[in-house]
Amino acid sequence: MSNNNEKTFLTGDVLSGDYAPQQESSQQSNVSSSGVVVGQPLKRAMTKRHLVMLSLGGAIGTGLFLGSGDVISQAGPFGAVLAYLLGGVIAYMVMLCLGELAVHMPVSGAFGEYARTYIGPGTGYMVTWLYWLTWTATLGTEFTAAALLMQEWFPSVSMWIWTLIFAGLVFSLNVSSTRFFAESEFWLSLVKVLTIICFIGLGLVAIFGFIPYQGHESAPLFSKLTEHGWFPQGIFPIFATMLIVNFAFSGTELIGVAAGEAEDPAKTVPKAINAAIWRLLIFFVGTIVVICALLPFEMAGLNASGISSSPFVTVFNFIGIPYAEDIIRFVIITALLSAANSGLFAASRMMWSLSIQKQLPKVFSTLTASGTPIIAIVVTMFGAIPGLLSEHFAPETIFKNLLGVAAFTMVVVWITICVSQFNFRRQWIKSGKTVKDLKFAAPLFPLTPILGGVFCVITCLSMVADPSMQVGFVCCLLFIIACYASYYFFYKDKLS
Repeated sequence: MSNNNEKTFLTGDVLSGDYAPQQESSQQSNVSSSGVVVGQPLKRAMTKRHLVMLSLGGAIGTGLFLGSGDVISQAGPFGAVLAYLLGGVIAYMVMLCLGELAVHMPVSGAFGEYARTYIGPGTGYMVTWLYWLTWTATLGTEFTAAALLMQEWFPSVSMWIWTLIFAGLVFSLNVSSTRFFAESEFWLSLVKVLTIICFIGLGLVAIFGFIPYQGHESAPLFSKLTEHGWFPQGIFPIFATMLIVNFAFSGTELIGVAAGEAEDPAKTVPKAINAAIWRLLIFFVGTIVVICALLPFEMAGLNASGISSSPFVTVFNFIGIPYAEDIIRFVIITALLSAANSGLFAASRMMWSLSIQKQLPKVFSTLTASGTPIIAIVVTMFGAIPGLLSEHFAPETIFKNLLGVAAFTMVVVWITICVSQFNFRRQWIKSGKTVKDLKFAAPLFPLTPILGGVFCVITCLSMVADPSMQVGFVCCLLFIIACYASYYFFYKDKLS
């Protein structure tokens, strides 16, 4: 093992509250000559600031910078604000449920382990593979999109060279050590966060007329939010866009994945969840308000046809920020790399978790001397190869369906979090313990898990109403069925 003082985690009884980190010195090292460690737990090296930025980094992506136009165009400016507020409330309920589970049972592989313990082993197996698929399938598209953006700066350099460079960078960050990964994700996420803060700050200053905006001394405050009526398309589009909105908040659940590698999870996880959710609400709602207040309705819809069409670029240009297009291109590249960095981390931990449960060969739980699951990381990287082909084969169709698949699978994971917390709390009370015995308890039980789960189910069903996402919906259902079938065929009689 490495000779630092990072902590590791051992599994205890799930209802007695015996889950507790133990010092690395209490473990027996099993280091091979190649520098890998077999059968050891992951290291606890993440602090609260790492968890917060990991969550923000996973949630703030190109969907906010380029791809959230459907919400504004369908729901209208004011409706879009309400949609993001409702999405934030749903995400907060789910994350409160996750917080209770993660504090009591801080393990890497989080959702799969919670579902296995409190719903059923087959569901735990399915959720783990579903979450792995979500991130693995999008890795290749993240690298491809970043390479395409780099080509706008360096048109003579092949896209595949940039793809390999970015893939190598993200792989290196993940395989180095948990602490180094956390630091890299902190700084990558910070670029996005600072950009959004600047955007909202400058936008508000322009809205209230303190700086010139597009040749005018003052912008028309918030009148554009309702110039086409409060709900130009009616109330229904607010709910129809919830899949996109909930997907925008996805990534917050990375706190649960990282709980198994967090220092003092009983303190850091609840604080990180609260900090991440409130920041995301402010960032998302604030961004939509600024865009809709400063740009005409027909220009406010964010679309992904190009960097220059981003409302971030338009607003920065109207305010007079030089090189706005280059700035946003750089920010989006960091957003893509940050998402890929988080995705590789999450997917590899899911594969590691399956190996620990003996649902994959033992080699997948092999750790480097610095405590990272090397084989799981390598295999996940290879799983991203199909995504690299999306640029050459009907890219719009592939990206649209990948968005639908990623959104649907993420919301399914959220549903299992709510159900797991509901079942856990009932078992906790039946065992003779009280809510006060929990180190962190989700408030308003059972309303919190019930409402969170019901809203997530409604969000999943909204995917059926979108013809462009129906193929992805069917594929997701088939994958879920295949996971259950493979579990009960191969593992039911082998595992409890």
